[in-house]
Amino acid sequence: MYKNAIVSFKGAQNIKAEIGLTGSKSECNRALIINSLSKNLVKVENLSNAADTVTLHSILVDLSVNDATKNEVKTVDVGPAGTAMRFLSAYLAAKNGNFLLTGTERMKQRPIGILAEALKKIGANISYTEKEGFPPLAIKGPLQQSSAHIKIKGDISSQYISALLMLAPTLPQGLVLEIEGELTSKPYVEMTLAMLAECGISHTWNNNLITIKHQSFKPSTLIIEPDWSAASYWYSIVALAKNAEISLPYLRERSLQGDSQIQSIMEIFGLSTSKTAHGIALKKDQTIKNTDKVLDLKTCPDLAQTIVVVAAALGLNMSFTGLETLKIKETDRVAALQNELAKIGVKLIEDHFIYTLDCSQLHFPQKVTFATYEDHRMAMAFAPLALLIEEVEIEEYHVVEKSYPYFWEDLKKAGFEVVNT
Repeated sequence: MYKNAIVSFKGAQNIKAEIGLTGSKSECNRALIINSLSKNLVKVENLSNAADTVTLHSILVDLSVNDATKNEVKTVDVGPAGTAMRFLSAYLAAKNGNFLLTGTERMKQRPIGILAEALKKIGANISYTEKEGFPPLAIKGPLQQSSAHIKIKGDISSQYISALLMLAPTLPQGLVLEIEGELTSKPYVEMTLAMLAECGISHTWNNNLITIKHQSFKPSTLIIEPDWSAASYWYSIVALAKNAEISLPYLRERSLQGDSQIQSIMEIFGLSTSKTAHGIALKKDQTIKNTDKVLDLKTCPDLAQTIVVVAAALGLNMSFTGLETLKIKETDRVAALQNELAKIGVKLIEDHFIYTLDCSQLHFPQKVTFATYEDHRMAMAFAPLALLIEEVEIEEYHVVEKSYPYFWEDLKKAGFEVVNT
């Protein structure tokens, strides 16, 4: 399905570029669900062109114009879009009709049982058509609410919680959500609540209880900020280049997006972030520091591949925690990192939930081909190594369409040579 891309960087590494990033996929997909739940009272501006957002938008538009009937099962195929799978599980449970919610073979391997069982406890009619606890889901709506209080584990996926929170104000009894254990990716739950607040939906959050009463959305507009996850790859480029200055318009230092933490994390590698008239600017002007402490990434797991690859490429034997959820993403990202880092002589060793780099055998061959495992973040995390390796080949380069369709074109703007094969 996908071809490969050869990435190289010729000449002096003095990079200076302004890169306009696509809208945040995380914000967009929440905004699209809120728009549909509000029956278009809430408008959305600056939609992302990421494949996951395009997929969810297309599905919601189709559902709005082609109502399902009680006698006909409507198949809803999200492909590889994990956010769409989680959010639509809740959305379809409350919608009139019979649905079969499915996706790619990899999607059928990604657990959904915690969310599905929580929805069933509040009255949803959901069953598994293949493997228990995994997609595809047979959903018969609308749910008849039987309870307003549910418990859900917080350390598996924040998207389960966000899916329930967005549905909550439309439920006759509202919802009291009790989070069991530690909350993984807390900034994403905070993002959901902040976006709901922009649309007139209030909540209370006391200890591990989040309460949202039944209430109406108010006419409003959600303006999507550029994607901080996409920005992380430019931080990586600045960290690995000899000299680099990158400007990223319209990004806000104070952001709803949890991945904006890349600003402080990358200070470890000597990078600074400064505010400009139109956004932010990145520059490497400090020394590497604090590499001996264990870096906890549980609140920003989507940054893990970028940060781990940068640390490995710089020969830093850093340790990380909070990577457990990486094993149920688009691929097993821990295993994928271990496989690909080995190609430059680096080991990523797992020991009781602590992951440590061993860079004692680090080397840069003349050419390296990196596999992506159908994972967009693998492609974008490893491409910047073209600053250190004469020629980098990225397999299945089109995977970046999932979140950052213009990644390769933007690399060219910064002086990289990219040849599709």
